Amino acid sequence: MISNAKIEPTIKIVRTDAAPTAAFGARAAPLIRAEGIKLQFDRGAINALDGLDFHADKTEFVAVVGPSGCGKSSLLNLVGMLEAPTSGQLFMAALAYADVADQAAFRRRHFGFVFQSFHLIPTLTALENVLLPTIGARDSRRDSLERAWQLLANMGLDKRARHFPSQMSGGERQRVAIARALINEPDVIVADEPTGSLDSAAARQVLDCLERIRARTHVTIVMVTHDAEVSARSDRIVHLRDGRLDPSWESRT
Repeated sequence: MISNAKIEPTIKIVRTDAAPTAAFGARAAPLIRAEGIKLQFDRGAINALDGLDFHADKTEFVAVVGPSGCGKSSLLNLVGMLEAPTSGQLFMAALAYADVADQAAFRRRHFGFVFQSFHLIPTLTALENVLLPTIGARDSRRDSLERAWQLLANMGLDKRARHFPSQMSGGERQRVAIARALINEPDVIVADEPTGSLDSAAARQVLDCLERIRARTHVTIVMVTHDAEVSARSDRIVHLRDGRLDPSWESRT
């Protein structure tokens, strides 16, 4: 179990009721870029992604929508460096994913992940779950712990830091998962249906948290969702069908 008993930092609570910035300026060069990516299974018999082009600009919130089985989660796995494409290339800025020698370290540093089912360790407290991605990182133990406390405070969960997931609501657990995704100060949050298991009130809380985080840190968000209310809060909606982007559906919200 992660030890956190000896350091109890003074928490400087950042206001979380402020509205996110209204605009992030003119369109920047893409932070994430995918060119002609294919992802095949069963020796090419199944095309999860079929020559897809995709981009997400710095600070942009992109919602990825489409019917079940169209390749949404496959796209997230490739964007987040959890899988490699069968063909095609992905880039972060000018750096090709294929040229990254230590992909695990690169992924830990540049990407944060949020999942529908939270994926919290049930035997760890909220604070310990948030700290998990810092294991093996170069930051000092004290810096990581200070940052974890601050993130939980920003999520309104500093008083729940010593609670276990079973003692928390679904919305609280998802906010812990978001704090965990942010602990290494990533450039990109990759979110797969983060509100799919929540009621409407908890879903709004989670989305409000993500918007405040983006306004404060300028992180890029790529999110898969089936919820029209969620996608309506994004900067841009892209629609997948049969492993490809459907350009007739792409819109800016």
